[in-house]
Amino acid sequence: MIEPPSVELVMQVILFTFPIFIVAYSLYLVRVIKGPTIVDRVLAVDAFFFDVTVFVMALAAYFRLHILAPTAIIFALWGYALDVYVSKYIERGEMGD
Repeated sequence: MIEPPSVELVMQVILFTFPIFIVAYSLYLVRVIKGPTIVDRVLAVDAFFFDVTVFVMALAAYFRLHILAPTAIIFALWGYALDVYVSKYIERGEMGD
């Protein structure tokens, strides 16, 4: 039978990954600003939303705040809505419904 990892180990892993997320966010920001096409920029924002979702869930685990889980889901839905909206714009060439 496999024992679950200790709480201290999980917290150390979470604290180790926080700087990695910060570096990723800065790289996404560079791609959003310098992206040669709108597709590159949307991909960077999409990856940003996904990473924010994972980061918020890690914060929820670290601080043991269950209220952050729905917040992470909302971030993920915003990213999905952005993808749908931009893909409609690229396909039809107009904003709106």
